Amino acid sequence: MIAMIVLAVIFAILAFWVLGIQKRLLNSRRRIKYAFSQMDIQFKRRYELIPNLVEIAKGYMKHEREALEAIITALNEAVSANAMACIHPLVGIAILHLAATEDRLTVTLGRMFAIAETCPDLQANENMQRLSTALNDAENKLIFARQAYNDCVVQYNQSMEHFPGPAIANIFGFHAAELMQVTESDGGLVAQLAVASV
Repeated sequence: MIAMIVLAVIFAILAFWVLGIQKRLLNSRRRIKYAFSQMDIQFKRRYELIPNLVEIAKGYMKHEREALEAIITALNEAVSANAMACIHPLVGIAILHLAATEDRLTVTLGRMFAIAETCPDLQANENMQRLSTALNDAENKLIFARQAYNDCVVQYNQSMEHFPGPAIANIFGFHAAELMQVTESDGGLVAQLAVASV
């Protein structure tokens, strides 16, 4: 009888321990989804500003039509990738695809701002300055949102690395999340935007 009670107590302790780890993983996964939603807000803000910038630049950069069209193509790819990542923020391939499209968009924007530096009339345009300032603000907020998302991903992934995390993760269907990594060009765009908005 005592052996049965001891076994029941041990089983109950193990069950609470396993459920506690599962709850921590669920909470970590919720934090990732919340952090992604904050990043998504900044992506969408960025996506709304870019077509207006391109429209203003068209009047001054007629000979650079290819560069402006490349921005719109990259923007459309990023919007599509972001929509997919919003549906599946914990699916690694969706995050990797979003990061790749965001890199392409950042590179094409960087080219436009590099060209814009050679057009004093465009730089003097008040609407261009206002939109550049707003885009710079969105880029800065996006950097912080991306860092918060990555911090949540690292914490979540680390909780599955040490025993019994991997076993419990497998039992309950938890999978490692992917970091939102971007190239160095991201910081360069922020610097270009800061100059353009002055």
